[in-house]
Amino acid sequence: MIITIPKSIIENILIHAGPFLEKKDTSQITSHVYLNASNNTLTLKATNYEIGFLVTTDNVNITKEGSITANGKKFLDIVRILKDGEINLEVRKDTLHITQGHSNFKLPTFSYNEFPEFPSYEGKPRISIESHTLIESLKKITPAIDNNNPKFELNGALIDIKKDAINFASTDTRRLAVVTLPNETQNELSIIIPKKAIIEIQKLFFDNIELYYDETNLIIHSEQYTFFTKLINGKFPEYSRIIPKEITHNLVLPKAIIIDSIKQITTISTDVKITFLNDIITFESLSDDNIEAKTEITHTTGFDESFSIAINSRYLLDFLNSINSPEFNIGLNEGNLPFVLSDENFITVVMPIVI
Repeated sequence: MIITIPKSIIENILIHAGPFLEKKDTSQITSHVYLNASNNTLTLKATNYEIGFLVTTDNVNITKEGSITANGKKFLDIVRILKDGEINLEVRKDTLHITQGHSNFKLPTFSYNEFPEFPSYEGKPRISIESHTLIESLKKITPAIDNNNPKFELNGALIDIKKDAINFASTDTRRLAVVTLPNETQNELSIIIPKKAIIEIQKLFFDNIELYYDETNLIIHSEQYTFFTKLINGKFPEYSRIIPKEITHNLVLPKAIIIDSIKQITTISTDVKITFLNDIITFESLSDDNIEAKTEITHTTGFDESFSIAINSRYLLDFLNSINSPEFNIGLNEGNLPFVLSDENFITVVMPIVI
């Protein structure tokens, strides 16, 4: 294989490939990227078996076709220190030579025939979700996905396709985030996507994507990229049961002022007590260090008596930072019961702190 490619192109590709590589064990072929140059196109693949990434570019000059693997991290480190302009890649005696001007680097290779196969999307059932809607929905529920929970299904997000709606749901057991989209389909489906995969999907895709699935994989295809992830095998909690069916107090609150008030308190404590009076809302720190923070805003609440909730401020800020509206709704029942944050088709149910 002999090719010439602009530094900016190969560097950008290798940066995107980084999260898909095996980092700890460089003896594994999954620490390598796979390159194939043929038909005036360069194809690069990276996978750690759990998630995989394939990208193609025709912004390349191919002198001799061929395939090769090389350690992805080392490859990127070399490309990064080279100057802007063309980079030459050539395979000689199972070694990848990377040259530019008087600079010459060599990387060992593994047998490219042993590189893991990628699942094909051809002939697989398709999920019809518009690209922008998918990405925006995933962004909203990502903060509520748990990390390293023994119940593996909580380390991912649910896409629950029903005949009249598509629900995106995630929970870390202290809060539940749900986005609901209208839908018409005869095929119902529930799949759980790992958090790492969801984060990478948001980085890679913007427009014109196609989603395919089978029993073990979700595959996303666009003009430039193909991505796959293993699905989490498990039963997601019955999220609809967690959402309160009735709300005693519904308030519309100003987003920017609430964010500012919460951030003032979080200089002292992440746990915040919010008290609603008739025309005042107060915010107080909950701290054991005899350090206090307190602020208040003027806002008509409709409460005749003092009503308080204690919350982890991160849950409220995660919700508020995910919405574009200047106002949002909060639905309250009792101070020790779950409350609901909502904006259009997005809700977050939060368990308060018991004080």
